[in-house]
Amino acid sequence: MAQSAERFVCQACGATYRKWVGRCESCGEWNSVIEEMGREAVPKGLGPGVGRKIELTPLTAEASDPPRLVSGIAEFDRTVGGGLVAGSATLVGGDPGIGKSTLLLQVAAFLSRDGGRCVYISGEEAPAQVRMRARRLGLSEAALELGAATSVRDVLATLDADPAPSVVVIDSIQTMFVDQLDSAPGTVAQVRASAQELIRFAKRRNAALLLVGHVTKEGQIAGPRVLEHMVDTVLYFEGERSHQFRILRAVKNRFGGTDEIGVFEMTGTGLAEVANPSALFLSERDAGIAGAAVFAGMEGTRPVLVEIQALVAPSPLATPRRAVVGWDSGRLAMILAVLDARGGLGLTGNDVYLNVAGGLRIGEPAADLAVAAALISSASGTPMPPETVVFGEISLSGEVRQVAQGDARLKEASKLGFTRALTPPAGKLQTAGIETSAMQHVRDLVEFLEARGASSIRRRDHA
Repeated sequence: MAQSAERFVCQACGATYRKWVGRCESCGEWNSVIEEMGREAVPKGLGPGVGRKIELTPLTAEASDPPRLVSGIAEFDRTVGGGLVAGSATLVGGDPGIGKSTLLLQVAAFLSRDGGRCVYISGEEAPAQVRMRARRLGLSEAALELGAATSVRDVLATLDADPAPSVVVIDSIQTMFVDQLDSAPGTVAQVRASAQELIRFAKRRNAALLLVGHVTKEGQIAGPRVLEHMVDTVLYFEGERSHQFRILRAVKNRFGGTDEIGVFEMTGTGLAEVANPSALFLSERDAGIAGAAVFAGMEGTRPVLVEIQALVAPSPLATPRRAVVGWDSGRLAMILAVLDARGGLGLTGNDVYLNVAGGLRIGEPAADLAVAAALISSASGTPMPPETVVFGEISLSGEVRQVAQGDARLKEASKLGFTRALTPPAGKLQTAGIETSAMQHVRDLVEFLEARGASSIRRRDHA
């Protein structure tokens, strides 16, 4: 006999319980567990009936690359791996007001110019509001079909009509609901069930599905992480609302590389592509200021130059303050400890502020040497040499280690007019007309800046 699938589900992490609890044991959130009523389930096994045999193919079977739907927005196409794949599901997350709906409206409008049927379903705005945005973006003539609905049953009944759509945008998945579930839209069960039905439709009708996802205060897509496992591609739209620059970052892509980024600038007529982000991030740089170093980094396959700014000041507090924007705070603590123990600098008793200019977030350890250079420059009051880039990983022993794709970093720096680079010890780098100075140890970096300063950098005695 079938029994009712009553359960209690945490709305923060998706953990399930047989009874109500005040605090989730998985994520530690309070008052996040609510009762949900699911479909009737057979308690033992799959029950009677014969399953349908599936077709099995050998690994050596010939298969062509999936066709791509190229939007014409180069930064978006780069991030998803060269264009959308028919039958794929892409999840786009970001803070409220960051520009997710604007970006996807532009992508859908450009894709509709190729003659395919493109549908934009909004669960938060009326079609008239979407038309107003389209007129502001100069897309009012695009052959884009608009709809406003929150019922997945109604959406699928509309999309199943011939001809099948080539692109479907759902804005947003948290507003959709399946009427077979009693829980409210936005809950774990509704988000998971709605996404599952929409993805099943996209696979069946060979349509490219784009889902907009809200994010939590921690910056993760709201709902269980299983939603990210269900889709083929996960994109995060990053940036400050008060800043005009936006970064689209791929964190998962079954049809391309991860860690690719696309850079956009928010203008009065929508999101504009930034073809050369390095020049953009360095546009307001002042080479004569102490505490700044230019880092030659890699974002996926793209080299990006960005300025790292540091401020070291005496602290009146017993526990000095550490403030970091755009980098890992734990990594900063490690660099400070290495400079103190291996480089002989007494920086741990000072307030330290670190900022990555332009709103970019850096995750690779190759930024260690640039961060150390900015900290030493700020502490000594000695500016870095003009037109100099820095990259390299620092170990706990103070040694500077090699990093990948050093040639591409130097080539990008040369293109922007840089003439010198502080690099790890590597003999096979293609300098591309740049003078390189190999840093074996953090003491070499201290001595390098000490030689430029009018006075010696204050150092403490160390073994």
